[in-house]
Amino acid sequence: MSAVIRLLLRRLGISVIVLIGVSMLIFAIARVIPGDPARIALGPNAKAEQIASLRAQMHLDESLPVQYGHFLADLSRGDLGISLYTNRPVTKDIAQFLPATLELVFCAGIIMIMLGLPLGILAARYRGRWPDHLIRVLSLVTVSAPGFVWAVILMLLFAFYLPLFPIAGRLNDSFDIARVTGFLTIDTLLAGDFAAFTDALHHLVLPAIALSLSGIGQAARLTRANMVETYNKPYIEMAQAYGFFPSRIARIYAFKPSLIPSLTIIGLDFAAMLGNAFLVEAVFAWPGLSRYGVAVILRKDLNAIMGTVLIIAITFLIVNIIVDLLIAFLNPRIRHSARGSA
Repeated sequence: MSAVIRLLLRRLGISVIVLIGVSMLIFAIARVIPGDPARIALGPNAKAEQIASLRAQMHLDESLPVQYGHFLADLSRGDLGISLYTNRPVTKDIAQFLPATLELVFCAGIIMIMLGLPLGILAARYRGRWPDHLIRVLSLVTVSAPGFVWAVILMLLFAFYLPLFPIAGRLNDSFDIARVTGFLTIDTLLAGDFAAFTDALHHLVLPAIALSLSGIGQAARLTRANMVETYNKPYIEMAQAYGFFPSRIARIYAFKPSLIPSLTIIGLDFAAMLGNAFLVEAVFAWPGLSRYGVAVILRKDLNAIMGTVLIIAITFLIVNIIVDLLIAFLNPRIRHSARGSA
């Protein structure tokens, strides 16, 4: 068995333990929040008998360990219960809202990588000169402001004053596209409707940019800092002495060793976008899971809260596993250490 497979199995084992711990923590927190979920769901005019019946159906009249046991038993069957917010199975709600958020996060992540890393490389190559100063200032500005601020600014600039992009939603109502994957950019291509594909991209641009700006600044700053440190290494000085082109030194000899810490932060930012997207989704009326999660939290919808948090936790763990494997691929010392510790 190769070292990478052993590393993957070890990370999967740790992820299962973390997931169990997260489920226990969120389960306990969701049930100690003030307010009766049954009364909130039925409204203030509900009779005591109706509230008692719903509490019994939700096992709220039993102890926390027993409630958690019921939750695990239902989860093992793929049943997350009924949402008190939508009156539908939570699994159906997640299947409806999750693709929208994933499509937004994937697009934002691509923008973050495609802009953040090159800006960091450019700043490091021209360190101490005006491109470096300009990129550092822009990075600081993007990191300082939260995503919803950029969402409002982008909406005012490019949807109100310059009506170049739509202001809300995922697709114009005039298009009737069958939802196969839930990713509209993919479903429109599967349907062969390129006009709908273009419209879906137009709806995606502004929220994706707003969500990615903070990550772009952080990726650029971290890449620059790591590459500036790498430029002081002896092998970089040797490459410069041999007369290699500065662009080749920056791309090949300085960037790859600096990519590992940058990749770790980019992975964390990418995973965090899934939970932090709710404000951007609220501004652009984006029907995603993060916006749904805020709505169910405000209504103390226990089943929906647990389902949403578990999906976000699973996504976060999957991204971290992928980042660990990429780092192991880029750094042979990690693979050798994994082989030695196995």
